[in-house]
Amino acid sequence: MRTARRYLAREIYRSCAVVLLALLGLFTFFALVDDLDNVGDKFSMPVLLYMQALALPTRLYDLLPIGLLIGAILALAGLAQRNELVILRVSGISGMRLLRMLWLITLPLMIGATLLSEFVTPAAEIKSGEASLLFRGKASGSRMDSGYWFKEPTRDGGTRIINIAKLLADGNVEGVTLYEFKPGLELTTLSTAAAGAFADDKLVLQDVVETHIDDSAAQALADAKPPRTAPARVTKLPQRELNTTLSPERLLARVLTPERMSLATLLDYIDYLHHNQLDAGRQVVALWRKVSYPFTLLVMITIAAPISFMQTRRGGVGAKVFVGILLGVGFFMLNQLALNVGMLSRWPPWLTALGPNLGAVLLALGALSLMEYRHATARFAQARWPWRRNPA
Repeated sequence: MRTARRYLAREIYRSCAVVLLALLGLFTFFALVDDLDNVGDKFSMPVLLYMQALALPTRLYDLLPIGLLIGAILALAGLAQRNELVILRVSGISGMRLLRMLWLITLPLMIGATLLSEFVTPAAEIKSGEASLLFRGKASGSRMDSGYWFKEPTRDGGTRIINIAKLLADGNVEGVTLYEFKPGLELTTLSTAAAGAFADDKLVLQDVVETHIDDSAAQALADAKPPRTAPARVTKLPQRELNTTLSPERLLARVLTPERMSLATLLDYIDYLHHNQLDAGRQVVALWRKVSYPFTLLVMITIAAPISFMQTRRGGVGAKVFVGILLGVGFFMLNQLALNVGMLSRWPPWLTALGPNLGAVLLALGALSLMEYRHATARFAQARWPWRRNPA
């Protein structure tokens, strides 16, 4: 059986490699054509090629499950067409045992997918974000027109809201605005800084202008009378050190899509959101999806098995590949639908992330079981309901 498993692995790996190369080339070509309008003096053609090269790990991460599905269907359908699967079945290998062999073949791909998800893709995404900041002057992600917003508690029990207009490629920031509130959410200080840099868990602000609001300002505005003291006092500082829970990594985490972070970065960002009493539902779902990502490959190979085991006379290789593409696209759309519906309906994160995988596996196993035991099922039906027996 080891020889048969090696032969199956070689055929599947080779077919998947060809499919993934074709898909990567196709999507990269479309992205290049779509970005050609942005080519100019600063964003030159070599820069565009560099950005597309950095996007390759992310595309491979996205396309790997569908590439495995189509490649496995191509390889197994080819074996079925050459009657090699029939030889395996005649030699005593059941459909379920053959499926277990396919699962073993998928294990190296799962390990590779884990390494890709944890190390290669996050590093490429960070480099891509830095390059986008450098050459485009902006970064993709959760950025509003007013910049990036963060909230954190202060040591005296108050609240601080930080607005950063621009992130730099070296991890520093420009255009920082601080809103500091005391425990009653009453604004006490408004500060602006031209730039900032992180050092030793502190944000060192440059060219700071602080506006301190007097405690009597609110009462003076309520009385509509001129206050006895100045309601606000403006001071200028060349530098100010701010103790903050932010860091360059957390700033980049805000730019990255949660699924593109490594597990360690994602856990740190979730802890930061919880510590600052911010909603971390999207990140928790992304954590479950990252954990389940390698098992998505098992789902794909399980879906490919019943399609490929069908007899060739019921449909050629092209028809099976077409069905596989439809199922792969349908599975992707179901995953996205489950994510959006789960977030809106407040489903448990594990259900949002694992629900489509579990449903697809159960359906595929059910289809494979029907194919495996269809003759026994037919004999049972004929014995139980003899009037439904086909006439001789």
